[in-house]
Amino acid sequence: MNIHLLYSARDFDFQPEPPPWRRVRGVQPGPGFTPCEQALMNDLELGLLFDAMARGDDFLFQVARRVVLLGRNEGLETIVYRQGVLSDCLRNESVVRRLYHVTSEAIEGKKQGWLGVLSRYPSGVLSDAVNYLLLLTDLLRKLRTLADEHSDSFESQGFGRLFAMVREELTDDYLDRVRSDIEALKLRSGTKMSARLGSGNEGTDYILHRTPDRRSGWLRRIFGKRSAAHTFHLDPRDQAGARALSELRDRGIVRTAVVTARASEQVEKFLLSLRTELAFYLGCLNLHHELARRGVRLCVPVPAAQGSRKLSATGLRDACLALAMEEHVVDNDLHADDRNLIILTGANRGGKSSFLRGIGLAQLMMQCGMCVAAENFSAEVCQGLFSHYGREEDAEMKSGKLDEELDRMSGIVDGLQPFSMVLFNESFSSTNEREGSEVSRQVVGALLESQVKVLFVTHFHDFARDPWKGHEDRILFLLAERTADGRRTFKLRPGLPLETSFGFDLYRTVFSDAGVFPEPDPPGGVPEISGS
Repeated sequence: MNIHLLYSARDFDFQPEPPPWRRVRGVQPGPGFTPCEQALMNDLELGLLFDAMARGDDFLFQVARRVVLLGRNEGLETIVYRQGVLSDCLRNESVVRRLYHVTSEAIEGKKQGWLGVLSRYPSGVLSDAVNYLLLLTDLLRKLRTLADEHSDSFESQGFGRLFAMVREELTDDYLDRVRSDIEALKLRSGTKMSARLGSGNEGTDYILHRTPDRRSGWLRRIFGKRSAAHTFHLDPRDQAGARALSELRDRGIVRTAVVTARASEQVEKFLLSLRTELAFYLGCLNLHHELARRGVRLCVPVPAAQGSRKLSATGLRDACLALAMEEHVVDNDLHADDRNLIILTGANRGGKSSFLRGIGLAQLMMQCGMCVAAENFSAEVCQGLFSHYGREEDAEMKSGKLDEELDRMSGIVDGLQPFSMVLFNESFSSTNEREGSEVSRQVVGALLESQVKVLFVTHFHDFARDPWKGHEDRILFLLAERTADGRRTFKLRPGLPLETSFGFDLYRTVFSDAGVFPEPDPPGGVPEISGS
């Protein structure tokens, strides 16, 4: 029995093998994560997103992190498939939470009463497996009841197929027969088995047989056909004899114990797989509630095929910034269809980094099948999403800052494919304007030739403006808005790069508060300070 709530043709692998990409200095990936995935978590501040999805539940956190990071590479078919399942979850939230609760009972039941591998003897393994199977059978019946009562309320292919399978496979007759067989394995009427004499008169080919149920009618027990048998009685003080009989009994039930334990593992695996895939959608529901509480609108994004160069949004917000603060987060619009390169420049602290992170989050959430923090969002499906942000100086002084940046860039290149997307934020700024611009120009030029979409926040005017003259039709320049009095609106508008980042605004703010800012300004004004 397969789940198929995250993928149409396979179940979700909770612990896939990471691709063999090279380790990058300065980034320590978590268990099972590549350096590029760990860097994306840090740069987009995905921990805030996962915390909102988990609400303190470590299992929800782990599932959300795995599914979201794998979403960097999901295809169009998978995205549309998950959007249908998520729409069902939004319409039937209470039912989905009840389904998740049923699957979680398997874990709690195992913790409370099933010893599993702690049992050393076949009789103990059989007893534990029987008790656990009885619990799992009850949970399967609850699952079937939920499918009977609510399947008509679900419209997606994923839930439709799941409920149809449950109703077809887990019928009342089947569950009753299974429960009867499991009850028989409790061996209340004793242990009936047969064996042959092998070499040296050693017992071999032990087989456990079904024994008559003592709860059957007394007439059947009296007049029913009985097999011939010889009996003997064991002295209560004969410990060696009791031990020999116990070993003989274990030989007869060992195969049955192994099969029963494997059966319980298979049923448990089904319920745990269902719990895992439901956990992602439960996290999406939690995120919806948290963002709605903060007044952030969500929409179902429209994914486009690879190569369409689609990227547009209205009312786009940085979801993680909204989760980090209670204040209103400024939204922005983006119209970047048919553009391969987006360069963001302008005033320091004008919202460029937040806008870049908002685009990256929206792209990543769309590719996971999630809703996006925007009024409308549409983008082509990327083959992979990568980030290259400026880092602090290496505390261990093993390398220079530029060396570290180039090393991380080399690691990203190892995993790049056509139609990937790379987010740059003040990259290669550890060197001077001329060298930093040249490095940026060569890196971005190579990426564009490889059909990689690039979004670049920079204060390098030489890189941002001069080399792209005559190619404005494939480049979108966005400028952080600044009013005449120096106030930041955190809006990004189309506009060519300026020769200043208005760093003098920050100088004025800091030193005027300290009471040491020179007034009035020197004749001719004070030269603006470049930088971000």
